[in-house]
Amino acid sequence: MKVIFTLHAKENLQRSINFLRFRGIPEEKIDEIVDDLLFKIDSLAERQFLGQSEEYLRPQSKQHRRLIEGSYKIIYYVTDNAVYITDIFDSRQNPTQMKG
Repeated sequence: MKVIFTLHAKENLQRSINFLRFRGIPEEKIDEIVDDLLFKIDSLAERQFLGQSEEYLRPQSKQHRRLIEGSYKIIYYVTDNAVYITDIFDSRQNPTQMKG
């Protein structure tokens, strides 16, 4: 199955990378974090329902799910044709900022 990133998810991933750079995290460590996130996301092509239901997004009725990788939540939903990554959310933030 195809995995598609929304613009919001791409922007949040870039914000996370920029924040890690701002905090002085070495580029090698940032690359490792991003690689781990992308590896986990790629696994959704074969196992779409790997993640748990995301309760904070239940009112949106798209049946959002989440995968955890380190301190990040990967937010997604599944259709007949694709898995849509809607957010990559640092779980150390307030969950009300999460978007679906």
